[in-house]
Amino acid sequence: MYKVWIDAGHGGKDPGAVANGIQEKDIALKVSLDIKKRLEAQYEDVQVLLSRSTDIFLELKDRTNKANAAGADILVSIHCNAGGGKGGFESFRYTSASQNSIKLQDALHRSIMAKLGGIDRGQKAQNLHMVRESKMPAVLTENLFVDVIADADRLNLASVINAIIDGHVQGVATYLGLTKKKKEDKPVTLRDINVVSAWAEASWEEVTANGYFDGKRPGETITREEAAVVMNRLRKNFLKLIADVDGDIKELDERLQEIEGKKRTYQS
Repeated sequence: MYKVWIDAGHGGKDPGAVANGIQEKDIALKVSLDIKKRLEAQYEDVQVLLSRSTDIFLELKDRTNKANAAGADILVSIHCNAGGGKGGFESFRYTSASQNSIKLQDALHRSIMAKLGGIDRGQKAQNLHMVRESKMPAVLTENLFVDVIADADRLNLASVINAIIDGHVQGVATYLGLTKKKKEDKPVTLRDINVVSAWAEASWEEVTANGYFDGKRPGETITREEAAVVMNRLRKNFLKLIADVDGDIKELDERLQEIEGKKRTYQS
């Protein structure tokens, strides 16, 4: 069972970068929660642990201490960026990172960019606490810029957030070599075509009484020939209805003329 530590950056009293109505801490938490949900739902033998699952504040040392104590196999810290000019996506490892951290960064970066698209700011190395103090392969991702209008607009789209989540999920799965869960085949329940469904009972009885169907095999698929018969019966009934209406109109017109004649005779 692989243990994946997902760190949602900032939180609580620390909102992270804030601009254009977006708080970094909110995006980080949403992405982290859904990474856990999708990884555990889609892949076998993986457990996802979170630095935080709600909007709380944690010191950086508490985050890495918990991840190290849990014996996590990898750590991914989720962030959004600010102050980046044209915006885009970038990822970070420690300045003297292990080969496994470099491989994790490569798998994540490639997968996220493939899903997200846009400006690729590259795979970088920096002396950041989350990647320095973690005892396992660790990468920090910066998922677009909240203070770049084009990026902020994208971060407000569910499709873009899904792309970020799916990119992280795919990257982790690729690095760890996870196996997808097999879809369970749902049992096929065959219905009795001779028994009408409860929701259609009244309508079935009515169309049968009116001669559109013969009352047999209510659950059977209708053929084009049967559809033609029903349509023809409908056509004949409509023609009869129109003829009856025309007859009623003609009778009413004759009656009105008769009344008008009597009226003129009376007046003279």
